[in-house]
Amino acid sequence: MKFYDVFNGDADGLCAMHQYRLAEPRESVRITGVKRDNALLATIEPARGDEITVFDISIERNREALAHALDTGARVRWFDHHGADPVPRRPGLRTHLDFAHDTCTSLIVDRFLNGRHRAWAVVGAFGDNLAEPARAAAEPLGLSEPQLHTLRLLGECLNYNAYGESLDDLHYHPAELYDTLAQYADPLDFVVAEPVCEVLRHALGDDLARAAEVDPLMVRASVAAYALPDAAWARRICGHYANGLVQAFPHRAHAVLLARPGGWQVSVRAPLEAPRGADTLCDGFEGGGGRARAAGIGLLPEAGLPAFLAALERAWPARA
Repeated sequence: MKFYDVFNGDADGLCAMHQYRLAEPRESVRITGVKRDNALLATIEPARGDEITVFDISIERNREALAHALDTGARVRWFDHHGADPVPRRPGLRTHLDFAHDTCTSLIVDRFLNGRHRAWAVVGAFGDNLAEPARAAAEPLGLSEPQLHTLRLLGECLNYNAYGESLDDLHYHPAELYDTLAQYADPLDFVVAEPVCEVLRHALGDDLARAAEVDPLMVRASVAAYALPDAAWARRICGHYANGLVQAFPHRAHAVLLARPGGWQVSVRAPLEAPRGADTLCDGFEGGGGRARAAGIGLLPEAGLPAFLAALERAWPARA
């Protein structure tokens, strides 16, 4: 009998799993990767009686592998906030899902644990660009503004570390990063004792400085699009850059396009003031999907760029 923990390598996946394993410690085989590598269940071959716990990866992207695991007699518990239609109903599967635009997997696990390790849920929510829900979750903790700022910085740095085409683009392998933070029940202690946050903060600043030099591809009253080059720094920064644009211009939807061979990898953020529609836009293109407030397209062909930009403007028309 084996135990598997399968988790997204971003801040939300890391913090969701960390909370859960602080409450229920267990040695396990850990399966993770870069943020976009979320079809992770297919990388394992479970046997009857194995237990699999999944954090912050989409059921939609793992349906076949999930059905196979259940058919073999494995037991699966799944925590996630990405859409799934329909949600599977199978013996051996326990789901803890919430598809609301203002939640994330770390907050779902926090509810499941009745707030036992809430500070890490706050980190995960900040990392997932949910500043207001993060602050609301933090209220019972009585944290000072500097402490909240530290948790936000940590969440953003952990999230930044997960972006890249492959693990070679990342500063830290997510599995090794988890091994380090797993030693700390309090994220504030982690920040003081470990160099991780400071290393990532400086790297993030360097990458953001490069992104700031890039001229926008398109700017309208209600939408904007930016095109980044095919470079490791751009692959690392695309998610954080998109989140930052939404924070800076909350009335505007944003698309950050990353040059790839044959086309563009696309990240879309709905306006912060009306966080919906990103999934609908991206679903209209092959390889697209995501959530109402944040979605993407795996590879938009070069020839499809004009159609995408036109669809972006239609999705969020300027107010009369």
